[in-house]
Amino acid sequence: MSIQWFPGHMTAAKKKLEEALQINDLVIEVLDARIPGASTNPMIESIRNQRQRPHLKVLNKADLADDTTTQEWIKFFNQQPKTLCIAISAKQSAEVKRIIPACVKIAPHRGTPIKPLRMLIMGVPNVGKSTIVNTLKNKKIAKTGNEPAITKSLQRIELNNQMILTDSPGMMWPKIDNETDGLLLAASHTIGINAYDEIETALFLYDIIKETYPALLMEKYKLETPLPRDEFFLAAVAKQRGFKIKGGEFDIHKAAVTILSDYRQGLLGKISLESPATRLKSRPKK
Repeated sequence: MSIQWFPGHMTAAKKKLEEALQINDLVIEVLDARIPGASTNPMIESIRNQRQRPHLKVLNKADLADDTTTQEWIKFFNQQPKTLCIAISAKQSAEVKRIIPACVKIAPHRGTPIKPLRMLIMGVPNVGKSTIVNTLKNKKIAKTGNEPAITKSLQRIELNNQMILTDSPGMMWPKIDNETDGLLLAASHTIGINAYDEIETALFLYDIIKETYPALLMEKYKLETPLPRDEFFLAAVAKQRGFKIKGGEFDIHKAAVTILSDYRQGLLGKISLESPATRLKSRPKK
């Protein structure tokens, strides 16, 4: 199944982002640390390259990701031109505060009352961007929530007399060419729920975790080797949790929703769904 999700407000937001970047000195792109490749928006990269702005990639939700894989991603991104990468958890204000020194490092010519550092923060929906903005301002000025695409418009925020931050809506791109990316984004709750099938997405997620972190599945859902295949896994989870529908059959849909929720909340453990190496393998052939 090819997953596509590009709400109407994003078309107008794209044009405003292009205009905003004309007057901003750098881009802060917030990514999901569990899927840094899939959550990199090619449209943001295109806009940034047009203006040749330096780039801070922030791997948020690092507390939910595999530490070793996260370090691989940091090394990978730091090898790209005009790019600096850091990993944080937006739940920790001290970690969020690391963003400002990183921005100063890549744009040292700005950051005075006469020449304030102007930063445009961008990213796909539901990666914690609004939480980061509120922490940097020490005030709740951006809406937050556990649903994609809450922020709808650009907002200019004066952090102090030397730094100005422009918040932007979570942005997808018009067509997701890589089917795997669509499923990674859906599993990680970046895409609206009406755009994907929860059972298919949960089975996709299961296939990855079964290969890379089987012990976490065995511990969480009381499974033994060999791990069950496909819908048999969902049935096993439904049985373990007591999920049944009318007639006594196991409720595999509720099991799928539970699995997705457990992953998203970090209840399975620290998991990365892709690495720089697997990313290269999953790229669609041209």
